[in-house]
Amino acid sequence: MDNEIALISDGDGLAVIGEPSVVAQFLDSEGLTSVDLGLDRLRHRAGAAAGALQAASEISAGSGRWVQLTTQSAELAKKYPMVTKTSSGLQTGVLRGEKGRFVHLVEFARGPGATLTSPAFLAGAAGVMAQVAMQQTMDEITDYLATIDQKVDDVLRAQSDAVLADMIGVDLTIEEAMSIREHTGRVSETTWSKVQATSMTIARTQGYALRQLDALAEKLESKRGMGDLVKAAKEAETKAAEWLVVLARCVQLQDAIAILELDRVLDAEPEQLDAHRQGLQVARQKRRDAIADATRLLITRLDAAAGYANNKVLLNPIESPAVVRSSAHVAAAVIDFQERLGIEASGSAMEARRWLDAASDVKDRALETGAGGVDVAKRLGSETLGRAKSATAKFSSRMDTLALRRRDRTGD
Repeated sequence: MDNEIALISDGDGLAVIGEPSVVAQFLDSEGLTSVDLGLDRLRHRAGAAAGALQAASEISAGSGRWVQLTTQSAELAKKYPMVTKTSSGLQTGVLRGEKGRFVHLVEFARGPGATLTSPAFLAGAAGVMAQVAMQQTMDEITDYLATIDQKVDDVLRAQSDAVLADMIGVDLTIEEAMSIREHTGRVSETTWSKVQATSMTIARTQGYALRQLDALAEKLESKRGMGDLVKAAKEAETKAAEWLVVLARCVQLQDAIAILELDRVLDAEPEQLDAHRQGLQVARQKRRDAIADATRLLITRLDAAAGYANNKVLLNPIESPAVVRSSAHVAAAVIDFQERLGIEASGSAMEARRWLDAASDVKDRALETGAGGVDVAKRLGSETLGRAKSATAKFSSRMDTLALRRRDRTGD
């Protein structure tokens, strides 16, 4: 393998395969962080195609590292243009290094070890890459749930909805299967038979959670009385966090099932692995699109509710800031959720926090301006009241500007 390394990209990540020292040298030169790809797992699949086994055996003394696709790692596609395989959608190529520099990219045809060019190995490697990417998302969700200090079981048990009752059992079943896989290195027919029917329960739960977020958004849009709007915003502040937790766990369990499914296909029908991987990616993206649409709609309704409340701040100096404050809390939670799942966020968490700080500022100033405005109105009439309203409008304009900037960044 010498100074050659193979590059494989599937759109979610980049695999770098070659001698350990050469792979490390390349990653260091590009400033990329990576995790072990675990290609040696292919050698333990008794049902895998001979070509994949031979290739995996050949690189067992080598290295396979996985790099998450980010703006930085995506620049490699411009620096080292790879060849796209129409059948699999993979981008591939071989880099040849000279004296610590990687300046050459050739088509993935005569790379490090002839067996690396085999369709069986490419399918196996792409399958492992997909698993690593999904495991990365699962880990991100675990960190997210720990950060917000929300226990999934507690949230599920607190819900009276029957549709959520089966999720706890599904959770335990999938975790057991993942533990067996980690211990044995494979997914047996017995293990798969226990989990293959759980995807329907998870899909039903995810759909239900999305409908609940839509319902919260609709309530915010339909309320025009300030008292009702305050109640709707408070409900969103409480309930949205719970449904985001449920959605996060659904995504995590769906990825776990996909990891198990790819292992099972590699064992039972290795020739179908590449097509199956592509099908899973399409289904996974559709689920993410549905979540993205629901959460972005909620952010849009929150913006509208906060803007409406700001316009009423003089007459409602207590209730208006309360709506803005609740909206900001929900917005920050949604944006954090989106970022953890790799969904393009509707705004920035920093902006949401500034929005929250501004809400307190509006409340304090509105109390002063509002009270003064009423007192002046009694004494001096409509002309002075108009000046008081103008002063308050400056603070309202500040809040509208913040919301407008968020919308400009997201294109909403």
